Amino acid sequence: MQEIQKGANVSLTALSEDAGSVVVSLSWTSASGAGDADVSVLLLDGNGKVRGENDFYFYNHPAAADGSVQLLGKTPTENGDEDRIGLDLTAVPPGVERIVVAASQYGGACFGDLDDLRMTVADRSGEPLVGFSIEDAGVESAFIFGELYRRGEEWKFRAVGQGYETGLAGLATDFGIAVLEEAEEAEEVQEAAGEVPKALGGGESAPAAATEPQAGTGAVAPPERPAEPEAAPAEPAAPAAPAAPAAPAAEPVVPAQSRGRGPRTTRKKVTLPKVPGKSLAENDSWRSARLFPVPSLKSDKEREVRATSVLLSVMAQVPELGRRLTAGFGAPAGRMQTFTEVSLPHGESPRRPDGVIRVERAGKLWTALVETKTNGNPLRAEQVQEYMDIAARRGYEAVITLSNDVALEGVPMVEVKIDGRRKHKVTLWHLSWAEVAHQAQLLIRHEGVGNAAHAWLLQELLEYLQHENSGCHGFQNMGPAWVPVRKGIEDETLGGGDPRAVEVVESWERLIRQVCLRLGGELGQKALPVQRARRGSGPRERRAAAGEALCADGRLVAELRIDGTSRVIGVTADLRTAKLRTSVEIPAPAGSYPLSTVKRLLRLLAEAPADLHVETLVDGANGPRGTLERLRPEPADLLPRDGAQFTGFRLTLVKGMGNTRGNAESGFIRSVDDAVERFYHGVVAHLGAVEGQRPGGRRG
Repeated sequence: MQEIQKGANVSLTALSEDAGSVVVSLSWTSASGAGDADVSVLLLDGNGKVRGENDFYFYNHPAAADGSVQLLGKTPTENGDEDRIGLDLTAVPPGVERIVVAASQYGGACFGDLDDLRMTVADRSGEPLVGFSIEDAGVESAFIFGELYRRGEEWKFRAVGQGYETGLAGLATDFGIAVLEEAEEAEEVQEAAGEVPKALGGGESAPAAATEPQAGTGAVAPPERPAEPEAAPAEPAAPAAPAAPAAPAAEPVVPAQSRGRGPRTTRKKVTLPKVPGKSLAENDSWRSARLFPVPSLKSDKEREVRATSVLLSVMAQVPELGRRLTAGFGAPAGRMQTFTEVSLPHGESPRRPDGVIRVERAGKLWTALVETKTNGNPLRAEQVQEYMDIAARRGYEAVITLSNDVALEGVPMVEVKIDGRRKHKVTLWHLSWAEVAHQAQLLIRHEGVGNAAHAWLLQELLEYLQHENSGCHGFQNMGPAWVPVRKGIEDETLGGGDPRAVEVVESWERLIRQVCLRLGGELGQKALPVQRARRGSGPRERRAAAGEALCADGRLVAELRIDGTSRVIGVTADLRTAKLRTSVEIPAPAGSYPLSTVKRLLRLLAEAPADLHVETLVDGANGPRGTLERLRPEPADLLPRDGAQFTGFRLTLVKGMGNTRGNAESGFIRSVDDAVERFYHGVVAHLGAVEGQRPGGRRG
């Protein structure tokens, strides 16, 4: 991989023969694990401006209809996040000259709070081509990391590294996008939706419904564009011509960092209601007819064949899902066909992969072999190795494994050998059934698909995956080390340094990632585990430290954060007491009266479970605590007796841990899933829309 400096540029075509489709990664680290930023992509014409509102891609507008741009989402790393963007350069419209890749922060945060800001560009096979690190970030709340631009028939990459103190608003308006001011936006929302719940401090409000932004309002004066440094290789960016004043109605408009709203689109997307219409059945014993029936499946082989065929057929018929699941694997945006039980020669006897995916784009084929497992069946290394060898000989691009297991950074699903002498490279990818269900739910419940038939197909796919007999329930086995480690903790015989503890920690991490997928799919927002580790330590060291902590105190600890909220939800499984604790901390607003703050909190929690534990946080001491049931009639009991200042509150729910013998893994996994879901919907969601979904003032 070639490293370049700020202002330098390089030809992608010169670095790879397979640069027609690339994956751009933006990454950063944070010692606390709480750092975050939102990526955005802008398509610019020869004047350096967007052609319209649909040329701006961000969290509420994540993909282009032609497949040229797709935001692939965040992936947790050791100390931070990595955001990936799929760019099919062969599908970029002719009128687009530059593709700007940027990121922005919110809530008063700036990029100087993050470390290791970095952008990399990889080709379709996943091979990194060029990298650029930003080392001078300070008070900026938005950054242009880099841009891809045309030069004749080729695409080049330029390392930009320009920051904006004015956040996403300043960045967007610099490229011809008008942004609503936060106060005006909130006023519009309140007028359209009526009264909205107040925050704990009583000073902010959240939109209850999306409204159509009005063009031309709240435009921010654009900052100057950076000049190319003299040290950069020749070929400066084409200077942006002064933009003529456009008619207000023609200006593309996006809300100022509003989570709940997206840019207007001319094409209506179809979503399905969360609550189905009234059933016409005579009684509850009648079951709706399903496109993919499940109860007849009797063996694991039948489940694997059915699951593969169902998924691949829906991927081919619903372009949004097919593209969503393959873009991260380097597949181009094009015509997709899928096949099952294909016979391919291999030595004396042919091999039959479970499926084959082929995508055609501009006369070129991208091909992936698919190996599927259902229930708790593990992938077999020798079988995957055979498919890797077959793919290499036949010039295929990828092998995709699909199972209930969840991939972890630094822990390969299967060990395979790559023959470095072969010129053709085959990449190995893994997909979990939980990820498939997550993407299907995002599309049909939140983002929408092209037509009602596609939405219905996705609904049928989701019904199939969630059926107890499909074998596609997601991660459901804590591994062979789970029972002996749990018994060792109960008997106090588990010694420090036991390698089985690290195996349990890895399974716990997989479980938390699956919990994030399920919760994020339901809410329509990304949920990510928060990784806290010492700077410079990798996944191996972090898991080893967690294994030692498990041996010492018998607890598995995790944190997760829902994108668009400031709160970190803590999850603790105490294997000694067989209790699960879910908790969140709320800071006390500055300048408010203590008793008023307590009463306001209890009003927000009016619908929360009565067994919720509330604790007042006092520096250097234990604050008052009690259950919500006891505190509701006596709010003053939460005030420190000595009049000490308190910093906030900790809210905790405690429930029993699944410990069913004979199926201990599933009982525990289900109990963790249920505990997080109950805590979010029963507690966090009642903290007001400011906690569940930030208002227009959330960003910058």
